Amino acid sequence: MPEELPPQSQPYPGQTGQMAPEPRDEMRDYQGRELLAGKRALVTGGDSGIGRAVSVAFAKEGADVAIAYLSEHEDAAHTKKLVEAAGRRCVLLPGDLADADHCASVVEQAVSELGGLDVLVNNVAYQAPVSGLEELSDEQWEHTFAVNIHSYYRVTKAALNHLREGAAIVNTSSINGLRGNKTLIDYAATKGAINAFTYSMAQNLVERGIRVNAVAPGPVWTPLIPATFPKEKVDEFGKQVPMGRAADPDEIAPSYVFFAANRLSSYYTGEVLAPIGGETLPG
Repeated sequence: MPEELPPQSQPYPGQTGQMAPEPRDEMRDYQGRELLAGKRALVTGGDSGIGRAVSVAFAKEGADVAIAYLSEHEDAAHTKKLVEAAGRRCVLLPGDLADADHCASVVEQAVSELGGLDVLVNNVAYQAPVSGLEELSDEQWEHTFAVNIHSYYRVTKAALNHLREGAAIVNTSSINGLRGNKTLIDYAATKGAINAFTYSMAQNLVERGIRVNAVAPGPVWTPLIPATFPKEKVDEFGKQVPMGRAADPDEIAPSYVFFAANRLSSYYTGEVLAPIGGETLPG
């Protein structure tokens, strides 16, 4: 559970070491059970936050991991250290996933380095709050879509050349994709698109034996928050949910293990799992 969050900000994309308090994202108490033994995973946005926790959890379950990230080299190096401490290989793939060519490149590099691909986690994200649609520029709208949904389409499309029966794809959605957000208009729109993409691809790939699911977290204490929210709003982050706090990434990562592991979720596809701190949604 995060401690009280003081007002703070830092340049995008943010660094874990500059957060106060630092999030729990190293899965220190997590006990693996070889649920992903011998698997090879690609995690986009895997350097920090949910991506880091997922990468370490996968490693503790026996998977080698390739991490695609923008430019947070220090965070990525730390995640690699954690994966290797769990006895697994870790490949770092920096670059901008808003670029179409790079999306294909990270898949090919991951496959080349790991010898194949069994699990894909589309997790990279960008957000920037606005007071209203008038403030939302075309440039921001297009960049948010390029990172948050176009990369999911492009990375998944490239990965399908390598994924075989029994493979799993897990997409990161958000509570904002389920009920919208008045200041994260473009972000929420992309997360709604991710849900529909998940439903559609689950139906499309079921006959190939590839499962596609999504995790839609509520507020999670990651570098994206102090890097994109106004300084004075950070200390209120997460207090609106019934549990009264934001989650730590360590609390979210087991949902990804569940969807990645056939032993746990072989009959699940087209599902959106929402760890949202006690909030209930109609419908």
